[in-house]
Amino acid sequence: MGVIYVALSLAAIAAVLVANEIWWRRRTSHSEHHRKLVHMVVGTFVAFWPYYMTWTDIRLISLAFLLVVVLSKALNIFAAIHEVERFSVGEICFALAVGILTFIVHRDWVYAASLMQMSLADGMAAIIGVHYGKKNSYKVLGARKSLAGSGAFFITSFLILVIIGFVAGSSFSIGGLLLIAALSAIVENVAVYGMDNLLLPVVTALILTHL
Repeated sequence: MGVIYVALSLAAIAAVLVANEIWWRRRTSHSEHHRKLVHMVVGTFVAFWPYYMTWTDIRLISLAFLLVVVLSKALNIFAAIHEVERFSVGEICFALAVGILTFIVHRDWVYAASLMQMSLADGMAAIIGVHYGKKNSYKVLGARKSLAGSGAFFITSFLILVIIGFVAGSSFSIGGLLLIAALSAIVENVAVYGMDNLLLPVVTALILTHL
């Protein structure tokens, strides 16, 4: 059954990428929406892989992700996820994070919560920032950020930690989760050029694992 689950999971991701590419080529909305939509959907889906895949399976898929990203960027296959106005290594960091987390965490819920910091929380920060961050924007190392986007990240990050932690029976206090969300928001601000896709889940995983 393990091979079947892996095959179905890869097929689902391929379907999302193809659908997103078709949607993007119609140019019906802001390109950031297309890129972040696939980022959020795929990232959240991958976050729950440990519940039905082995760590080895996830590591191998992470390598496959990395290969696909490199080929896609070189051949411009999935243009929707690569169209970023600034220099970014976000897609590469995404692929690396999927595999690296498996060497850090030992509990499924920690993997899920950590990866969703990069997918859902960061995705919400980008979307809210585009709509409501123009008048409260600032720059960090040349990258544009906003108070609206950072606030959206903090709230989403905290809710992820509370919900997944509660379901898993985590012993972290609300204060502790607020602190982790705040630290993650700081990382999201300073990890520019797509590096947040790697640093956010890794930092969150290290905190949840060792505190």
